[in-house]
Amino acid sequence: MRLFIAFSLAAASLFAQGNYEVQVYGSGLTPPHNTMVELHSNFTFQGSKETSDGTLPTEHQLHETLEITHGFNEWFETGFYLFTNHQPGQGWMWVGTHIRPRVAIPERYHLPVGLSLSTEIGYQRARIAADTWTWEIRPIIDKTVGRWYMSFNPTLDRSFHGPGARQGVEFSPNVKVSYDVTKRVAAGVEYYGAYGPLSGFDPLKEQQQQILPAIDLNLSPQWEFNFGVGVGVTGGTDHLLVKMILGYRFGKRVKKDYPPVNTGGRR
Repeated sequence: MRLFIAFSLAAASLFAQGNYEVQVYGSGLTPPHNTMVELHSNFTFQGSKETSDGTLPTEHQLHETLEITHGFNEWFETGFYLFTNHQPGQGWMWVGTHIRPRVAIPERYHLPVGLSLSTEIGYQRARIAADTWTWEIRPIIDKTVGRWYMSFNPTLDRSFHGPGARQGVEFSPNVKVSYDVTKRVAAGVEYYGAYGPLSGFDPLKEQQQQILPAIDLNLSPQWEFNFGVGVGVTGGTDHLLVKMILGYRFGKRVKKDYPPVNTGGRR
């Protein structure tokens, strides 16, 4: 029984940290000599209500994450994250920071799908996530067919400090499917999962699985806007979450072959 409880809490802490940036990645990078500044805002309407494993409950938490990404050339960018949290009755607090270098195969190679690889490593406070040092490897595969866009992120996670460290590498797939309703509005569905270690997935009721209907607005090549409402479909997932991403890209004029930033990098 004790092992079951520790296992469940470790999984919950990893998913709680993921709620600071709820986004399915596209393969495209920030253009060279451009800097993208994004604000990720997420509010959990229905989540955990009790303190567990030394971490704070997630219900009514407001997460504000600042992401700054710079494009160095056509195949490499680096992002930096600053996580903050507003906890009911405790006010604002600093949560942690991550760094995310990413490489991609340039568009000029004309592959049938977009391909890139992101790796993210960082620290989060133990009051927020029992696993304080984590590493993520995120392959990104996407494709546009007419008005349809699809992206698949078969993400691998690893904890280096905390109860999740003994579980080894875990599988956390993300998927996005959207349709361009107009030239400026895309509607779709995003899926976020955390299945557990590759050596043996968690039972379904302990897995983290969330579905978000979402919209993207293509108002300008410089602006990014994404909004979604997430519903947890397993017992171990925060039941109701609302997220918004607002971003702006600074730098040299964007070439015509670079997509608008809010498409997730799709071509």
